[in-house]
Amino acid sequence: MLVYRLVREEGFFQRIKQSIGWLPEDLKHKISDRNAIWIHAASVGEIVAASPIVREMRQEHPDEIIIVSVVTATGFRMAHQIIDGADGILYFPLDLPYFTNRILSIINPKVIVLVETEIWPNFLRIAESKEIPVMMMNGRISNRSASRYRLITFFTRHVLSSIRIFCMQSRIDAQYIISIGADPNKVIVTGNTKYDQTYGKVTEEEKCRLLKELGFAAGTYPIMIAGSTHKGENVPVYKAFAKVKGKFPQARLIIAPRYTYQADLIINEGTTLGITMVKRSDMAAGKTVTEPYDGVILDTIGELGRVYSIGDLIFVGGSLARIGGHNILEPAAHGKPIVVGPNMFNFVEIFELLSSRGACVMVRNEDEFIQTCLDILLDPERAAHMRASCLEIVHENQGATKRNLDELKRLLDTLQLWR
Repeated sequence: MLVYRLVREEGFFQRIKQSIGWLPEDLKHKISDRNAIWIHAASVGEIVAASPIVREMRQEHPDEIIIVSVVTATGFRMAHQIIDGADGILYFPLDLPYFTNRILSIINPKVIVLVETEIWPNFLRIAESKEIPVMMMNGRISNRSASRYRLITFFTRHVLSSIRIFCMQSRIDAQYIISIGADPNKVIVTGNTKYDQTYGKVTEEEKCRLLKELGFAAGTYPIMIAGSTHKGENVPVYKAFAKVKGKFPQARLIIAPRYTYQADLIINEGTTLGITMVKRSDMAAGKTVTEPYDGVILDTIGELGRVYSIGDLIFVGGSLARIGGHNILEPAAHGKPIVVGPNMFNFVEIFELLSSRGACVMVRNEDEFIQTCLDILLDPERAAHMRASCLEIVHENQGATKRNLDELKRLLDTLQLWR
């Protein structure tokens, strides 16, 4: 399997080298022993949260050296696409003492910022031994993860003791982190930096360009988007779209699978239901599409947050399947009616906020999902209310990035490390 990935997976060899502490010479020269601020954002979700943090940090402190580390190849690509202002983007080291010690000695950061909940025991232990302060920003922990960690609280309490401050997204996240061993005196609620992401700012010109690139005529209505879908969710999406298309013959569909390698499988699922889909990657590569199609599989990285801007109804995946849901703030930032399934346990507080104002609807099963999609599109007043509520909620909750950076500044001022 390792040999297969080395041969077939783009960037896998680079990932392995960096994770054992061998950095490219140009990157090493840029960040070695420069007392960088090290921000760790494991994968796509954390990178979205880290993006406004890096952006505002760079604006306020242009002389600081800022690096961002990731774990996955998808995250590495995403970081290069949406994070502006980092002096370097690298893969996080394997959490083994030798490799962790090697990379920390090379970089010698002034502070380490963990985005969301990235708990790496050896990394934290060695950082503490080197007297490198660590803080958590935009902290989040799901009920499922908290339940697992509570089984080893004796261990997590010791690991978490090395973190100076926990800036958590919500009251629920704060309760969870305390329940697994964090010192309550170190835990504060600062909000979710994803509210400060700029994916809500898409110009009309860019929307027209997206429509053209996807082969949708200007004024196409409605466009139904299913984002971050998992196995078992695409068939209900197709069935709902078929009902919508029965009422709106010009309707179009976009499916953005959580795992892009499933694109061909999803196309085949659509074909069995009489729905023709094409891949965004093929269109971007210039492949000619000669036959009419109903929609596009968004099998590219980093586009979904902006593609949501052209949708008229959004389903966020991982919620009909028992995954726990995905980021509903992305479509909310664009002011879009949102539908989710019954499994949103990874985003409880955000869902409850949007749901309480009628901006997001939860359905219990496939039949209810199909009917709800149709009902929203057939009721312009309801759709308009959902759009307005989304925008109001996002606007009301912005500012988390500044609150997180204020805590970082306090920490560095205390240690007299801020430039």
